[in-house]
Amino acid sequence: MTSPSPTSSRGPDLRIVAAVFAVAAIILVVRAVVGRAGLPFFADTDDAMRMVMVREFIQGQGWYDLTAHRLNTPFGAEIHWSRLIDLPLALLVMAFTPFLGADLALVAAGYVWPMLLLLVLLWLSARLALRLVGPEGVLPALILPVLSPAITAEFTPGRVDHHGVVILLTLAVAWAGVESIRRPRFAVLGGLFAATALAIATESLPTIGAAILVAGLIWVFDSTRAATMRHFGLAFALGSMAHLAIFRLPSRWFEPACDVLSPVYVGVALAVAAAFTIASFIPARAAWQRLLILGLLGAAGMALVAVLYPQCLKGPYGELDPWLQANWIAGIIEAKPWTSTISELPAYAVAVGVPALLGTLVVLYRLWKVETDRPEWAALLVFLVFAAVIMLAQVRGARLAIMPAMPAAAWLIVAARQRYLASPRLAGIAGLILSWLAFSGIVLALVVAATVNLFPGRAQQVAEARADKEPCLVPSAFADLAALPPERIMSPIDLGAHIMLYTPHEVVAAPYHRNQQGVRDAFRFFNDPIADARAILTARGIGLVVLCPAMAELRGLPSRAEDSLANLYAKGEVPAWLQDVSLPDSPLKVFAVLPD
Repeated sequence: MTSPSPTSSRGPDLRIVAAVFAVAAIILVVRAVVGRAGLPFFADTDDAMRMVMVREFIQGQGWYDLTAHRLNTPFGAEIHWSRLIDLPLALLVMAFTPFLGADLALVAAGYVWPMLLLLVLLWLSARLALRLVGPEGVLPALILPVLSPAITAEFTPGRVDHHGVVILLTLAVAWAGVESIRRPRFAVLGGLFAATALAIATESLPTIGAAILVAGLIWVFDSTRAATMRHFGLAFALGSMAHLAIFRLPSRWFEPACDVLSPVYVGVALAVAAAFTIASFIPARAAWQRLLILGLLGAAGMALVAVLYPQCLKGPYGELDPWLQANWIAGIIEAKPWTSTISELPAYAVAVGVPALLGTLVVLYRLWKVETDRPEWAALLVFLVFAAVIMLAQVRGARLAIMPAMPAAAWLIVAARQRYLASPRLAGIAGLILSWLAFSGIVLALVVAATVNLFPGRAQQVAEARADKEPCLVPSAFADLAALPPERIMSPIDLGAHIMLYTPHEVVAAPYHRNQQGVRDAFRFFNDPIADARAILTARGIGLVVLCPAMAELRGLPSRAEDSLANLYAKGEVPAWLQDVSLPDSPLKVFAVLPD
């Protein structure tokens, strides 16, 4: 193996990184200020809920107290998020508050945080492309990410939830895995990145699985790299234990959970560390012997974890109420397979799916045709395949597949450019243009959207439904509601987080699987017989019912009762114990719950 070039060791030209970032940031900010004027800044429920948690953290809620006390009223509900995201947001909000006031400080943090993450992401993308492709690959690796809807959606102003950090850590883990092939100390960095990604969200598990496989294969194909494999495993295990201590009080360190960092995943990390450490000291001359040793040790470790925590064999959501899985989770578009979303969100599905899948094919082609740097590109292929498989199973996995595909895109563009310069013909320029367009998600989305608009159908209905509910999520929609004394509220599930953000009230439901009781009661309220709906309000002491007519709960489930609130509301026959106190020009419908 040769050493990395001096250029790749120094890193990309920061002037180019800064220039591309500046243009991207200006476009994203202008789009937020002008293009979305009058629309919700924290448009996603996760972003609204994140700011609720941040604000209550600033107001004194404990580091280890992850209970949303105004959710699942009057009981509260613990959610599975990490304070590692709350902390920098809280620092930004506290820094802006003396100058802007509490409300605008939240907005200012909502601008700054995703831009900071985008800057680091672009630098890292350029660094990886420089390592794998060379200086000519830097510019495509900087431009193409900001042309991907999967990336711009997660780094746009107002997007403050953990997804941007997970995307960044996914790329960081892949970069460390590639670098560790020739620079063994990066294995430690990769293990720590993997542990941090796991501490933030279990959606990073495919990336972590790819990193574990890469670390093991480094030793399988080169017995002199036993220390590289061992260092990754130990760093991953120690990092996971440290993050568990940061996340939980000592009294809860041994409390198992499948959807968040817990002894379950620390056990996996310890099994990896044990397998890698033991294997690294076993003499084995042939690659197949080393592979067999790792396979046996790894299988033994995973079997032990499975025996100790069998409930997690069904995945992070395995303990979720089956009714909610069938009637709620199954209806979330981003949780559907990529092939299914082509009919519902065709522009997005093509824009994020084609680059990820094409990137995988490009890496395979390069491994076949080009001999140099094959181990590094093979490592990248592992990360790409893991991410692409998850994307095919759930389209939201695309946001983790785009960035590992950028070096492949850069290599294809550079190769096409070199071919054109060597033989400047029409076919050459066409190939160069197509190599850019194939990875330009926004261009793909525009082409598909234009085509879809010629044939209106399901995709147009989904887009219209999303647009119709946005007036219900702007701060002004809650102004009158916020002026009322604190009350307990029943509302559609996707309205709950914004009510908590913009008012002092408590809500029954918001879209978080750990609030199973609240989510289930919200479904029952809108779909069960009206007498049962009334009983739910009484049991929880609900004083107000707040509705957004565009939200799905008002349409009800196919299995709804004949006298369900969804049916009665559609007929304009709400029960007498609901008194309409809505303002005429408000997008929200507010009902006071009268005594029996």
